[in-house]
Amino acid sequence: MKIGIDLGTKNSLVFVPNKGIVLSEPTVVAVSLIDNKVLAVGQAAKEMIGRTPDSIQVYRPLKEGVIADYRTTQAILKHFITKVNTGLNKFFKPELLIGVPAGISSTEKRAVVESGLAAGAKDVFLANEPVLSAIGAGIPINSSSGHLIVDIGGGTTEVAVISLGSIVYFQSLRVAGDKLDVAVTEFIKEKYNLAIGEQTAEEVKIKIGTALPEKEPKYMEIRGRDLILGLPKNIKISSNEICYAISEPLKEIIQCIKNVLRETPPELSADIMDKGMVIAGGGACLKNIAALISQSTGVPSFIADDSLQCVAKGTGAVLDNLEIYKKSIMTKK
Repeated sequence: MKIGIDLGTKNSLVFVPNKGIVLSEPTVVAVSLIDNKVLAVGQAAKEMIGRTPDSIQVYRPLKEGVIADYRTTQAILKHFITKVNTGLNKFFKPELLIGVPAGISSTEKRAVVESGLAAGAKDVFLANEPVLSAIGAGIPINSSSGHLIVDIGGGTTEVAVISLGSIVYFQSLRVAGDKLDVAVTEFIKEKYNLAIGEQTAEEVKIKIGTALPEKEPKYMEIRGRDLILGLPKNIKISSNEICYAISEPLKEIIQCIKNVLRETPPELSADIMDKGMVIAGGGACLKNIAALISQSTGVPSFIADDSLQCVAKGTGAVLDNLEIYKKSIMTKK
């Protein structure tokens, strides 16, 4: 049996051929420090963030798209395999196809492969996330025409020009959704002397975040801890304040896209201007992100359908034609 995994910094999705996406869970693990035992994985672990005693630590095993903690990454992959394996025999050893950032090192790739094998996989294949994302977004990557994909995930932003089934030029930037959340947290701390948690910052970004200022801003009430008095406090914050808060990390993402466009061969540049670029990943859900990118680069920009699922859907297409893709899009371990 084959399983495709979009192993994301924030969320991971699991694809099984003939079934589609069967699992979508936060990439989070809770560990007991007393006996060094994994207590919870996925959604159950995420619900513990900011609420645990000193004896329990909640980890994100991936940082900026790569493995930061080998053991907890192994635990989360084992969790996925076990969930998919429900009702099958206990000796079940699947082949895993895992999407990895195009810019990771050979050491980082080896860590992913070893984690997968230790979690119970028979074999582990790695494929570049920008290509998987492009396939999942419905881009005909094998054509001789140039296509530009911008995948804004939790830990990394991947910008790649693809033609004839391969990456012609790419840049990988370790600025993405997590950095936007940090920017929101820092802004609220500096302006309102209010400390908010990681989950609150993410919720604010999702509900009222915007890449461009709005004529009629939205408002949201949030609760945190007053840094001066140390007491709980409520404030109301506007979407335009969040727009200002996240403007710096967005500028870095725009600059990365401009760098790729600058290095793209002229013939492929003409194709991209003609067709526009496709934006995928969780960052594509940020309001007005396509308008900001179009405005900043002069290139038409479009949000992919089911942008959060593009990499996972791409693994599905590759698993269906594994022998064909092994030579073209697989990354060397």
